[in-house]
Amino acid sequence: MKRPYLSIDPWKIIENGFSSEKVKSSESIFSLGNGAMGQRANFEESYSGTTFQGSYIGGVYYPDKTRVGWWKNGYPEYFAKVLNAPSWIGIHFSVNGTPFDLNTCVEVSDFKRELDMQKGLYTRSFEAQLSPSQRIGVEIKRFLSLDEGALGVIHYSIKAIKGDCDLAIDSFVDGHIKNQDSNWDDPFWDHKRKTISKEFIALHSQTLKTEFDVFTYASSHIISPEGEIISDFKTKEREWRLSQTKEYSLSEGQQCVVLKFGGYVTGMHHAVVDFEKETQRIVTDAKEKGFETLFKEHESAWQEIWAQSDIQIEGDDMAQQAIRYNIFQLNQTYNGKDARLNIGPKGFTGEKYGGSTYWDTEAYCIPFYMATKDKTVARNLLKYRYDQLDKAIENASKLGFNRGAALYPMVTMNGEECHNEWEITFEEIHRNGAIAYAIFNYERFTGDTTYIPEMGLEVLIGIARFWSQRVQFSQNKNAYVILGVTGPNEYENNINNNWYTNYLAQWCLQYTKAQVDKISKELPHRFAEIKSKLNWNESESSQWETIANQMYFPKHPDQDLFLQQDGFLDKDLIPAKELLMEERPINQHWSWDRILRSPYIKQADVLQGFYFFQDHFQQASLKRHFDFYEPLTVHESSLSSCVHSILAARLGEIELAYTFYLQTSRLDLDDYNKEVEEGLHITSMAGTWMSIVEGFGGVQVINNELHVNPILPDQWKSYSFKINFRGNLIEVCVSRQKTDIRCMNKELIVYCDGKAVRFKL
Repeated sequence: MKRPYLSIDPWKIIENGFSSEKVKSSESIFSLGNGAMGQRANFEESYSGTTFQGSYIGGVYYPDKTRVGWWKNGYPEYFAKVLNAPSWIGIHFSVNGTPFDLNTCVEVSDFKRELDMQKGLYTRSFEAQLSPSQRIGVEIKRFLSLDEGALGVIHYSIKAIKGDCDLAIDSFVDGHIKNQDSNWDDPFWDHKRKTISKEFIALHSQTLKTEFDVFTYASSHIISPEGEIISDFKTKEREWRLSQTKEYSLSEGQQCVVLKFGGYVTGMHHAVVDFEKETQRIVTDAKEKGFETLFKEHESAWQEIWAQSDIQIEGDDMAQQAIRYNIFQLNQTYNGKDARLNIGPKGFTGEKYGGSTYWDTEAYCIPFYMATKDKTVARNLLKYRYDQLDKAIENASKLGFNRGAALYPMVTMNGEECHNEWEITFEEIHRNGAIAYAIFNYERFTGDTTYIPEMGLEVLIGIARFWSQRVQFSQNKNAYVILGVTGPNEYENNINNNWYTNYLAQWCLQYTKAQVDKISKELPHRFAEIKSKLNWNESESSQWETIANQMYFPKHPDQDLFLQQDGFLDKDLIPAKELLMEERPINQHWSWDRILRSPYIKQADVLQGFYFFQDHFQQASLKRHFDFYEPLTVHESSLSSCVHSILAARLGEIELAYTFYLQTSRLDLDDYNKEVEEGLHITSMAGTWMSIVEGFGGVQVINNELHVNPILPDQWKSYSFKINFRGNLIEVCVSRQKTDIRCMNKELIVYCDGKAVRFKL
């Protein structure tokens, strides 16, 4: 395997040496976030080379009008774009009258980037030869505070290594920004007003159409060689670029620090009239504490996160670095404090996919958040869907469904469908099932029986109503069928009876009926409220039961196998390993027509069902289906390798499981798909965590009880992880000699390799 340009370290991501060709990739990989905002690792100073500038705010988006050459009823009118926000990180400077730019320096040496995942700190350092008589050294530290979601801190040090330096420093807020992926090159922001005071500069901006108010602020100071804080900056305006400027001289050997506080105060959390007051509070508090105190508070918050979510691997630093990087980015992206937010596929690291909510959240992300944090975090992800139930009903009505049927969107920011590909928008309806499954998964894992009667049952009924209308009865098959769909394998569109979709629909109908029966008996007053609100009647349950009992599933005529869909055996079933390497990935080398006619599977489809409903099938059945479908899978989705790793581990195919684990865990660090410069694959990172905990660790909830069936890859000496199961922090340590399980705070029975282990207080 060709080694990546990043060094292997258990706790750090390290880049040594400056390469202009790697700048955009590193901007993604070294991205920062704190759940409220995030930014790519763009240079603070001026850079004339190729770069992808990006700063983002949770929940702020723009409805970019759909651009298609045709229109159909029900087609989304816009694609929700996560917005590139005004930037506050800029610290440009000149040395003896010459603007500093890494792209034009005579020489750049000792260049190093480092992302300390344990502490949540991004650093960058280098020396730059500006002329034969002029050399400087620069060291930057940056973090986005986990304690104060609206605060970011930059500690920018400049040293005169050779020759005296007359510095002209320009620290600014920049409103001249745009998205790289605008459909029509429309402006997304309307800048309302500027604030320039002794304490800070700020730009009040509002998104067009959606009218999100954002106050982008910055406050800059100089720390002299003697440690004195100098705050008497001058100010300058150039349209919507607001600057704090300062001239400062350094003798050879001296250094100074530009200390900058910045971030976003938004209308999502504060009234517009309070923007300046809130910013003043943040800036005053930050200046009083200073860099070191602010960083210690931030580091302490990361220590709390790692104490519960860290996975330790002994003997394999590549695997160790990878899992920590995935856990780190997941925690940077979402913290569960705001139920209006969700997890976009790129998080705060790029603009592709619109930054919106996909079914990835329910299928891949919820297991990570409910096992590594308090249950309220995962509950807020479910509340997000409940709060958008009316929009899901509206989405279904646009496609001709009625009586409260709900179709959750494939892509959304506010509950409205905004995906721009018809075969996804109209046909990839299995996303509804993932949401219902997440409700079931949440209750069985956390033990929280309050969500379903309070919110979840309404969601389940809306989804069941959709399935009951989406099926149709086939006289030919004497069964209910589902026609014209796209399964998780998006390399086949408009097919009939996708097994995974049909199985989810059947299960949803059965599960919803069971929950209706349960709550009507146990909480009759609450059920009466739901019944009245949703205009529900008993005949619906009977109809759901009838459909579920007569659901059609395509099967192989000669083998004990479920077929991915009708007609799958009509394809030329040539294993993917026989494809020419120069034709891989096929999505970049083949026509779409050829892909649609091929047998090749983008990601787990039938096997996704076997992953979800593991206790519904015997091990022998899993092996038959794995052996049939995996060889046809090209793994050209970031969500593919993790599911296959888990299933391979359950089958005892440890080496294959390990191979898939490395693919999913180092997808971005090793840039497998040659696209990391566009941003990271955040939601697939949750699948990486599942590969270890559910795959190698064998964690399952069976019959309402926790089971652990661990295996140990040959490459590892040992590994350990923690999960929060029903309020009980459980640590699992696996080595060659034994498996240790520790329960921290409750009486509990855990089954390890099928044997009951009882824990008492």
